[in-house]
Amino acid sequence: MPQPPARNPTSLPLAPERMDWNLLRTFMFVVQERGVGRAAQALHLSQPAVSQALKRLEDAVGGMLLHRRNGEFRLTGLGDEVYAIARDMYGTMARIENAAIQDKAEIAGTLRLLVMSKVQSPAYDDFLAQFHRRYPKIEFHMDVLPSAAILDALTKRVPALGICLCRKPVEGLERRLFLRHHYAVVCGRHHPLFSKQRVSIEDLMDQNFVCFASDQIGDTLSPLTIFRDQQGFTGRIVGTSSNIEEVRRMVVAGIGLSFLPEHLIRQDVVNGELRRLPPAESVAEMDVFLTWHKQRKLTAAEAAYLSAFDRFLNRTPLGSRAG
Repeated sequence: MPQPPARNPTSLPLAPERMDWNLLRTFMFVVQERGVGRAAQALHLSQPAVSQALKRLEDAVGGMLLHRRNGEFRLTGLGDEVYAIARDMYGTMARIENAAIQDKAEIAGTLRLLVMSKVQSPAYDDFLAQFHRRYPKIEFHMDVLPSAAILDALTKRVPALGICLCRKPVEGLERRLFLRHHYAVVCGRHHPLFSKQRVSIEDLMDQNFVCFASDQIGDTLSPLTIFRDQQGFTGRIVGTSSNIEEVRRMVVAGIGLSFLPEHLIRQDVVNGELRRLPPAESVAEMDVFLTWHKQRKLTAAEAAYLSAFDRFLNRTPLGSRAG
């Protein structure tokens, strides 16, 4: 197996003041997103721009960082070292941001967040902890609501920010992409397919389904409806709910199959409550956004939260935000 090229012994020593830290940030995204294309999407850059940045960083450190041929994606020894340095650097930046309290700690007031259920993100939990330390006088008020209800409230200029599904842009609302949920087909332990040794797509065609109320009417979860229609499923919808816990409860009870987020079913699959069914890949991707009304005057607490949230998104790759 060919060895990666060694560092050029005639190159000048790498002075920290000559290092472009944006190159390290781009490299970190490439590693965490496991590809130049995905990193470009997360960074809102073109793929050639990311490839060029990776080449510039390799030139700067004097060696190859990644093997990317014939579907292979593997860090070299030098790449491991540089990636560790990049992660440490961004951890330091987060601590610097948290330390820069100064007069901003005087911002006070109530921050109201309307949040869809089952938002799991350790990275966001850490962000919220840092935000609280930076703005200890801001009080939180959080309501858990269906995504459709959150969007409806925000369009009516309810004084709040929302974290919800938002499949299409909504007139009057701003949004920032926060999470990307991947959905899988599942059945519960009381369903006949749960104990079937081999299950194919054809076995699902005439099965009954449990779905979200919004899925049935073509609202925020309508991509699931599209997938179901494209596959030609002929079963009936035998259960609906706007609450994901109740959808899960009906699935576990064997009432029907359903589409549930992959990150929420992992433990249920391990515990034997649910079984993931074909296809092996996710059947739909649903994006979760931070949303607010663009024409409503924000409070100081809301403005501070939005500013901090934007920095959180910029330093945290999309693939690293989900639970």
